[in-house]
Amino acid sequence: MVLGIQIIGLFFSLFMVYYTFLHFKRKEFGLKEFTLWVLLWGGFIVLAIFPQLLDPIISKIDIGRKMDFFIISGFFFLVGITTYIYTIVRRTQNKIEEVVSRIAIEKAEEKEKKAS
Repeated sequence: MVLGIQIIGLFFSLFMVYYTFLHFKRKEFGLKEFTLWVLLWGGFIVLAIFPQLLDPIISKIDIGRKMDFFIISGFFFLVGITTYIYTIVRRTQNKIEEVVSRIAIEKAEEKEKKAS
């Protein structure tokens, strides 16, 4: 028996595969990123259609319902992705600060040369 949440999960995953494909076509994602995301969403599609595949995992970690497992997994995923995004933003911010300071030094040197 297919539940409504399974249908929602299936449509959400299919939409995300399409969304990933659009970003790949716009060259915003490389081939590795595209492959990673398609595999992730494909796995989600399989689990949405066949949630019984999770029974061995859920029974070992003593989680009562499969939905609880998805919620906990989603939380861990979001925390991980947020941390990853933060590190990328921080690295980019440091690079921008370095470039800005280099440009400021170059402009100050140019002013100094003109004044001499």
